[in-house]
Amino acid sequence: MISQAYAVDEIQLIRAICRKSFFEFVKEFWEIISSEPPHWNWHIEYLCNQMQRMAERVFKRKKKKYDLLVNISPGTTKSTVMSIMFPVWCWLRMPEFQFIGCSYVEAIAEDNSVKSRDIIRSEKFQRCFPEVQIRDDADTKILFKNTKGGWRYAVGINGPVMGKHAHFIVIDDPLDPKGGNSAAKIKEANEWIVNTLSTRKVNKQVTPMALVMQRIHQNDPSNQFIKRAKKGKVKHICLPAKMSSNIQPWVLHKHYKNGLMDPIRLDKESLKEAKDKGTLFFASQFQQDPAPPGGYMFKVNRFKITRYQPQHFVKVVRAWDKAGTKGANAYTVGTKMGVERREEAGKFYDHFWVLDVKRGQWDSAEREDIIKATANEDGKDVIVVIEEEPGSGGKQSAEATVRNLPGFNVKTVRVDVSMGGKEQRADPYSAQVNAGNFSLVKGEWNDDFIEEHKYFPNSTNLDQVDSAGLGFNECHQPVVYIGSLEGYES
Repeated sequence: MISQAYAVDEIQLIRAICRKSFFEFVKEFWEIISSEPPHWNWHIEYLCNQMQRMAERVFKRKKKKYDLLVNISPGTTKSTVMSIMFPVWCWLRMPEFQFIGCSYVEAIAEDNSVKSRDIIRSEKFQRCFPEVQIRDDADTKILFKNTKGGWRYAVGINGPVMGKHAHFIVIDDPLDPKGGNSAAKIKEANEWIVNTLSTRKVNKQVTPMALVMQRIHQNDPSNQFIKRAKKGKVKHICLPAKMSSNIQPWVLHKHYKNGLMDPIRLDKESLKEAKDKGTLFFASQFQQDPAPPGGYMFKVNRFKITRYQPQHFVKVVRAWDKAGTKGANAYTVGTKMGVERREEAGKFYDHFWVLDVKRGQWDSAEREDIIKATANEDGKDVIVVIEEEPGSGGKQSAEATVRNLPGFNVKTVRVDVSMGGKEQRADPYSAQVNAGNFSLVKGEWNDDFIEEHKYFPNSTNLDQVDSAGLGFNECHQPVVYIGSLEGYES
């Protein structure tokens, strides 16, 4: 640390070290914004290095490799690193650097901005980096500029960003981690990030976006980034407080001590207090998994995924849950399911297989064409089950599908509202899943299928569960066997 004498050689050393390493800069200027003694857990250096690696490409005007998603528990210095210290450090390397920092409300974004400005105004920083000066005529909590063309802008979700084009954008907690996040607020945050904030770039090929947050909901902004991560467009860093399979990248599990990500700040006692606030609260904000371990109704870890399927089934069905209109966040889903008769200790039992899932948002004509094409693909031995919604419209829709499938074994099943809501109707199906009595044939549809089941009945969509439950009910209908089961055919 720099001495009170501010020796010239010491200042030069600090300048050289801090310009070279963002992590060293964070350590050097920590005392300016925090009176608490630092605890340099391994994840801080790791996040600093990730941010610096992305920034180095910006400094050279090189095309970005990816955007960044960081899911991490509260109280882990994430805002200090990514929202407060980072834009200041970037000015040491690129004085004209332009930065947008946002949070769920403008006041939080402003507070981060003020702390960034406090670092620059500090005596220590000015001794070391006197070339970084804030313009007198552009010095506010929301927006301040330096004398070399760089600026830092703070904005809340759905706030004004017109006219601002950044070299780097950081989204720090776009939803209130303390709650009150309605479906409308989640949708608003997602749409603003995708449709508005993502356009505020100096160069869309160069400017990265970094999202850092604890998980709040299945469909929170993290989910949008995770989908892009599967396509290689986002690097996902996920650091649950306790060791779990959610760690991303998995190699980071080696840093966990006694199963804890940060055994000082997130020790066992602290995590127990968090868990006492609620299973979902702990699972989402500390384990970065916005569902209780294993899922709600469906214990999705009980699904068995395999590349192979039996050669013989007692019965195979394709069950369709049809969306009323194209779009509107509803999907038409056709689940192909088979029931296999197994023997164990001289007793027979049924084991169920999900063989394929067709899923899309189609208008009525497209939908009927796809249902017919799928029936031809499946073959006439496969029973086609059509869910009939209550009311005359549902009956007419089901009858239209039946007429569209001449020569096939088609059944319509009316929704029995006397059985209660979707949860009650899915209960027999979930019991078999939770008993480990379901296998999935490995396919591209697996992830979406499992995710919907994991969060049911709080899933963003419910169509795959409805379709699979319909198929299960048909597969579970009694089958009369005559003679030996040996060599039975589907």
